[in-house]
Amino acid sequence: MHNHHKNITVYYDRTEFFDQYGKMIGYAKVNTIYNRIEYYDNYGKLLKYEKQNDVYQRNETYNNNGQQTGYEKYNQVYERTDKYNSNSQQTGYRKWNDLYQRYDVYDAQNKKIGHYKYNTIYKRWDYTESLY
Repeated sequence: MHNHHKNITVYYDRTEFFDQYGKMIGYAKVNTIYNRIEYYDNYGKLLKYEKQNDVYQRNETYNNNGQQTGYEKYNQVYERTDKYNSNSQQTGYRKWNDLYQRYDVYDAQNKKIGHYKYNTIYKRWDYTESLY
């Protein structure tokens, strides 16, 4: 079981990501000039960024060279967020689980690969990979 933690650090105005051992592995910041969320490794190197596309009503992901690598779009019929690669092939989705109060994450074959659950004690979202 792998747990990844996402903490919000107000001092740096960023969201920090940690591995299961508590070591910071990266962070995300909002860039208001370019109106996007930027993701960095723990050394400060830009890895990727996300930007909302209002025309297509989707959140697009780009690599550090500005090439689109995929996007996410809410699916109202199935009440879930579908994830696609740059060729518009669905790679998976996440769906809210009312019973367990978490987001379950699935691959393209509908196999559950993990879940995000809010940790109220630490005020963060924890990701746990499925073992099966």
